[in-house]
Amino acid sequence: MRLTAKGRYAVTAMLDLAVHQNGGPISLADISRRQGISLSYLEQLFAKLRKQDLVSSVRGPGGGYLLQRNPAEIFVAEIIDSVDENVDATKCSGRADCQHGETCLSHQLWADLSEEIHHFLASINLASIIAKREVRQIADRQDAIEDRIVRFPAVAEL
Repeated sequence: MRLTAKGRYAVTAMLDLAVHQNGGPISLADISRRQGISLSYLEQLFAKLRKQDLVSSVRGPGGGYLLQRNPAEIFVAEIIDSVDENVDATKCSGRADCQHGETCLSHQLWADLSEEIHHFLASINLASIIAKREVRQIADRQDAIEDRIVRFPAVAEL
C-alpha cells in the first residue's frame, strides 16, 4: 500500500491547524517546528490545500493559515486528494497493467481494497481525530516543547 509523506504531512499539518485554530492564524513556521516538517515542503502543500478551499491565508503580522471550514466538515480523504495523493494497494498504481502489460489475477482485490481505504478515510473528519485523548496529549506535549523553544531558544539548541 502506498501513501507517501505528502499525504501524511498534509493530514498532520491540517490536524495541527485544527488543534490550534482557536488561537487565530497559524504560521507555517510554527507547524514546521511542532511537526518536524520542512517549511518549504509545507509551503508547497498549503498552496494545494488553499487551492482546494481547505485553508485560507491571512497576510501580515500575526498572519498565517486558518481552516476554511469547521474541523467536523473536513475529511482525511479530502485532504489526501487535495495534495494529489492517493491510497493505492495495487502494484500497478491502478493502471491494470500489473503483469507484463495486462491485468494480474489479484488486481481487482487490491483495487477494491484501495477503494475501501478511501471510503474509510472519507468517513473520518479532523474533529473526530483531535477529540481523541491520545491526540490531545501529543498536541499538549508538542506545545510544551514549542513554548520552551520560544522562551529559551539558546537552551533548545543544546
